[in-house]
Amino acid sequence: MLKRLTTVLLIVFAVTLQGCVGGGGGLQAYADQYSGYEFMYPTGWVEVNVPGAADVVFHDIIHETENISVVISDVPEGKDLDALGTPTEVGYKLSKSFSALSGDDSSVDLLSAQRINTVDDKTYYILEYLADLPAGPRHNLASAIVRRGKLYTFNASTDEGRWEKVRDLMKQSVASFKVS
Repeated sequence: MLKRLTTVLLIVFAVTLQGCVGGGGGLQAYADQYSGYEFMYPTGWVEVNVPGAADVVFHDIIHETENISVVISDVPEGKDLDALGTPTEVGYKLSKSFSALSGDDSSVDLLSAQRINTVDDKTYYILEYLADLPAGPRHNLASAIVRRGKLYTFNASTDEGRWEKVRDLMKQSVASFKVS
């Protein structure tokens, strides 16, 4: 009798744990109705206040340098994403601005750049970078779109050493970024 009870409890415990791990793929929703964007971010991450740096920033509570952010910038009136350049040109320009912000002892290389057109006729550029910073190499994924005279850039960043572990989660998060 005790063996059966123990077996049943172990099965219930295993099913409960499996239910906690499965579900939404480890992501939860965030939406900013005022600025008009939404995305999915890894479960367990927290929003942090970084004044002046970004519209919103989330980071992992364990690996605090692992983060996602949304930056909103002005673009010249009447310009859309195509007018700013091809995915590679825009990616290259952004890599140069990242390098300038990071300081003289860093370099940012554009690894890939692609154009995505959505069903509702919006154009996003998906960009992948490897940044060699004084603190160590970082892997970054970004999604960029121009809407309502603004460039919205969603960036996901992690230490290169953790990239293989979090790559799929970061890609899902970047792919979920939508601007209305």
